[in-house]
Amino acid sequence: MTGTVRSRSVVGFIVCIATVLSVNTSFARNDIDTQRPDAPALSAYGKYEVGVKTLNLSFVDQIDILSLLEAKGKPSPLPHKDRKLTVEIWYPAENKHSQEIKTEARALNAYLRDGKTQVQLFGKAVRNATAINTETSFPFVVVSHGYPGNRYLLAHLAENIASKGYVVASIDHTDSTYRTKAAFASTLYNRPLDQMLVLDEFERMSHDKGSFLHGIVDTDNTAIIGYSMGGYGAVINAGAKLSDPAIKSPMAPPFELLELYAKQSSRLVDSRIKTVVAFAPWGMNHGVFDTNTMAEVKVPILFVAGSQDDVSGYENGVRAMWKSAIHIDRALLTYENANHNAGAVMPAPEEAFFFDEDLGFNVSEHYTDAVWDNVRMNNIAQHFSSVWLDQYLKGQDRSAYLSLIPSSNDGVWALDKEGVALKEHTYWKGFKERTAKGLRFEKLKASDNPH
Repeated sequence: MTGTVRSRSVVGFIVCIATVLSVNTSFARNDIDTQRPDAPALSAYGKYEVGVKTLNLSFVDQIDILSLLEAKGKPSPLPHKDRKLTVEIWYPAENKHSQEIKTEARALNAYLRDGKTQVQLFGKAVRNATAINTETSFPFVVVSHGYPGNRYLLAHLAENIASKGYVVASIDHTDSTYRTKAAFASTLYNRPLDQMLVLDEFERMSHDKGSFLHGIVDTDNTAIIGYSMGGYGAVINAGAKLSDPAIKSPMAPPFELLELYAKQSSRLVDSRIKTVVAFAPWGMNHGVFDTNTMAEVKVPILFVAGSQDDVSGYENGVRAMWKSAIHIDRALLTYENANHNAGAVMPAPEEAFFFDEDLGFNVSEHYTDAVWDNVRMNNIAQHFSSVWLDQYLKGQDRSAYLSLIPSSNDGVWALDKEGVALKEHTYWKGFKERTAKGLRFEKLKASDNPH
């Protein structure tokens, strides 16, 4: 009898160990559409169902920076090749896709920072759903990742915005993705051009009766959302110029090709671009931009930053850019004590929780912040991006969500029994009681010069 009991105990122990091992080798589903209970009001998904498609675009006769870097002397003509860009599109879809849609139809297959590990991301968008049939066209938003990154890094934001009546195109920037990362000079030259090439192509498709985008995308009302090097490109396309030292820098492409973005360049701000949202835009802290060249910005910008950003800088970086863009209305949203990933980057998949010998760091660090929860940051970014785009692309009055006391921690919650705000109520609009913490929101008007 005793022997039998021991035998069963051993079997039970083995089963338990097997179960634990099974649990430890499986991963939680990687959701990009999570809304925390404390999410601000306008982070919520909008009224539209969302479709998602992948497009492989090719743009002929573009300067080949990588070949140029290998050339001995200046070739004549400069080397050119077709530039291929993969773009993910989120768009308002027909209201006929309900919960019975298979999970696989909502999956995005994305590579992680190591460029080798592939994971599935899950949101609300349905792959290849029918675009909504409407007489109204939707404003266009270009999303541009960092160096390196990919078109899914800001997928949480792209999908969320599309549900509110926008067509969103997120670019895989060749030479700058996890799987194609190459010389930084290519990114410095190509990033602003990529954003404009995609804008031009979407305008063409909007007029093409054979395109699924025909009639639904309004490229005359375009915003660019850029993160890090995507922000670098976005502020250039908003009018910022590069400094003279940047053009001659060792990291720049040879033969001063960056003069295309210099102050003396004839390159103008495209009238289709109405606003920019720049998350941790790179360059000011490295002298790529300066006070004078940032003063060339021509369209309103929402800057978003972490106060501890050690890549793009804060006081000498993003905040300095915000101060220097003196000819536009602009705002700065700061996540106190956050680093470079503030707001923009999707939550780290569990599959990223490993140390990569080639990279020299844990892959999850590419996504996470030491202080802030990613989903919390994402929800706040979704809220403020929606407010900003509604204001500057759709012409909706969102001033109540932008007229905030600078420090969220100083907000006073004061409502009467009917929920009407008393005169001493200064709490941030859209935030629930006790949830507006650790943030700053500051605005400057055109001609305001805080220097």
